[in-house]
Amino acid sequence: MKSTTKYYENNLAFAKSLDTKDPLRQYREQFHLPVQADGTAHVYLCGNSLGLQPKSTRGAIEQEFQDWEKYGVEGHVHAKNPWMPYHEFLNEAMATVVGAKPIEVVVMNTLSVNLHLMMVSFYQPTATRNKILIEYDAFPSDKYAVASQIEFHGYDPKDCLIELKAREGEDCLRMEDIEKVIAEQGQEIALVMLGNTNYYTGQFFDMKQITAWGHAQGCMVGFDCAHGAGNVNLDLHDSGADFAVWCSYKYLNSGPGSLGGCFVHERHAHDKKRPRFAGWWGHNKETRFGMRDGFDPIPGAEAWQLSNPPILSMAAIWASLKIFVEAGMPQLRKKAIQLTGYLEFLVDEIKDERIKIITPREASQRGSQLSIQVKDADKKLFERITKAGVIADWREPDVIRVAPVALYNSYEDVYRFAEILKQELKND
Repeated sequence: MKSTTKYYENNLAFAKSLDTKDPLRQYREQFHLPVQADGTAHVYLCGNSLGLQPKSTRGAIEQEFQDWEKYGVEGHVHAKNPWMPYHEFLNEAMATVVGAKPIEVVVMNTLSVNLHLMMVSFYQPTATRNKILIEYDAFPSDKYAVASQIEFHGYDPKDCLIELKAREGEDCLRMEDIEKVIAEQGQEIALVMLGNTNYYTGQFFDMKQITAWGHAQGCMVGFDCAHGAGNVNLDLHDSGADFAVWCSYKYLNSGPGSLGGCFVHERHAHDKKRPRFAGWWGHNKETRFGMRDGFDPIPGAEAWQLSNPPILSMAAIWASLKIFVEAGMPQLRKKAIQLTGYLEFLVDEIKDERIKIITPREASQRGSQLSIQVKDADKKLFERITKAGVIADWREPDVIRVAPVALYNSYEDVYRFAEILKQELKND
């Protein structure tokens, strides 16, 4: 599905008319928007790095403070939202957001910790099958994690880490090139581990197809969905992937450094023999406090929990997830496509050869983010648009990442950004 431009107009009145007709416009009022010194709102297009704070978050955390104050340890059973089963309150909502069954999802730890835990279970190298397939420009933490897992098992990343590179002169990977690598080297690949939405280019991969290619060769398949959760329709269960991990502080608006999420496909739900690092919160709930029993994993993703959950952070996630459930991912995705399409149209309208969108033009191959490459960049353009009121993101060596978020960004935000960018290019 290609982005359409024929219905777009490059003027403020048109942007405001889109906002007036936006069925999700009321959700903007449910978030705190950063303001400038003069009291006007910044153009905040950085939800791909840190989502804005829902106004309901403070009250959600305050409720747990009150119950801690009132009950002490008895809050585990007597709090308004008892702490003992607290993580379970999030499972259904998170499953709805990522397209999974509740048994397949758990909120715990942070992304890189969860990635390591998943690789303990799903990267089981042998003498003949020990390679991991990843993107060349994957987020550094993912590359560090997979390389360290290879080394932990006694292998050399130089021999066992396959990095997918875009073709010469291109910015994004082609699906046929991914298929070719899996077909040619699949018998040596133990794990296909890709970012489902690339942090740098914004390219969104067809996880179901990649999983099918990997499984056909006997590979395990997992995805880092940090830039996908709350952004695109992940459909994790239907993708067939063995596992996925994500953070919650980007599009899911849970606060800086907050907890991550984890998906384990239900076909692994009752496999008690699968290798894993175990902790007491993943143990059978009926006998967890027996304390002296051997480890008996809970069916499903909950079995990978190690420790009892941090309630204050979970309260923030739950507050945001309630908004997602109310708004609905299909509606959010529909607006995101239109909003990002309008941004694409406006950037193209600037008609300046110094900037280029490197994110795929097909709406089905990207999320909300557009990555704007700046020719001969030295970060000065980014610094000027920041000074002019834009909060976006710079990634070395030459990319400005902007991500209009359907829950709280407006079409007027997108228009204002394009006008600022155009003016600062003129000032260069």
